[in-house]
Amino acid sequence: MNGALRVGDRERTATRLIRSAARASYDPDQEIDWEAAFEEKAPFLPPERVSLYGTALWERMTEDQRIELSKHEFASQTAVGIWLELSLMHLFLRKIYHQDPRTAHARFALTEVGDETRHSVMFARLLGKMGTPQYGIPPIVHHGGRVFKAVGGGPSMWAIFLIGEEVFDRVQRASMDDERVQPLVRAVNRIHVVEESRHVRYAREELVRSMRGLGRAAMARHRLLAAVIGTAIVEFMIDPKVYRCVGLSPDAGRKAAAANPHFLETRHWLGEKIMPFLAETGIVAGPGTALWRHSGLIR
Repeated sequence: MNGALRVGDRERTATRLIRSAARASYDPDQEIDWEAAFEEKAPFLPPERVSLYGTALWERMTEDQRIELSKHEFASQTAVGIWLELSLMHLFLRKIYHQDPRTAHARFALTEVGDETRHSVMFARLLGKMGTPQYGIPPIVHHGGRVFKAVGGGPSMWAIFLIGEEVFDRVQRASMDDERVQPLVRAVNRIHVVEESRHVRYAREELVRSMRGLGRAAMARHRLLAAVIGTAIVEFMIDPKVYRCVGLSPDAGRKAAAANPHFLETRHWLGEKIMPFLAETGIVAGPGTALWRHSGLIR
C-alpha cells in the first residue's frame, strides 16, 4: 500500500483537485433541462439492476410495471444517497473545523462540501419531479447516523465515505451509459459521476494516511465500525416499501429480492471496484468480514 504518503503529497493532491473542480464543476440548474418530460417507455435504472429482474414475479409483470418498479427503486437509492451526502457534510465540516484554512487540503474539503450541497439539491429536485413517496433508511439507522456524525472520524469515516460513493457510482455509471435509461436520470448521474471522481481520489489517499500507526484496539474498532455502517448503506439502498408500486407487500418483495441470484450478483458487482482496495488497506478484516460477506459485497 502507499504507506509513504506524506503531508507534501496531501497538499499536491489537494491543489490538483482544486484545479479539477475549477475546470469540471457544473450548475444543475443550468446544465439540466428540468422542464423536459420523462419518457413513457424508459426505465429509471438498467432493467438488469432492478432487484426483481429475472424472477417469476418479474416475468409476470407488464412492461409498465417493470418501469414503475425501476422508478421507485431509483427513488429509494437516491433518497439514501442524499442521507449519505448530508452525513458526510457533517463529518467534513467537523474535520475542517480543526484545520488551517490556508492549506489546499482544507480548501478542497470546503470545495467538496459545496459539491455535496449541490448534489443533494439536484437529487432532491429530481425526486420532487418524479413524484414518488418518501423513501429512506429505517429510523434506527437514521438516528445511529446522527451519533456517528457527532463522534465519527479516522479510517472508518473514510471507508464509509468510499463505500457510499463507489457503490452509487457503479449504478450511476451503468445508467448514464445506457441509452435505455431516462435521459433526465442519465444527465443527473453524469454530473454526479464527474464531480465525485475527485472526491474519491481525496478519500482514498486519506484512508491510507489515517491507517498508519493505529494500535490494535483502534484498528479493531475502525474495522467493525466500517463494516457495520458500510454494509448498512448497501442493505438499505432499497426500501421494501417500493414493492407496493407493483402490488406486492414489502415483505414479499424483500424476500423475493433476497433469493434472486441476479440481485445477489448485483450486490457483488457493486463492491467489485472498491472492496479490493479496502481489503488492501487493512480496513476489511477481523470479525467485520462476516458482515461484508453477508452483504454480498465480497464472497
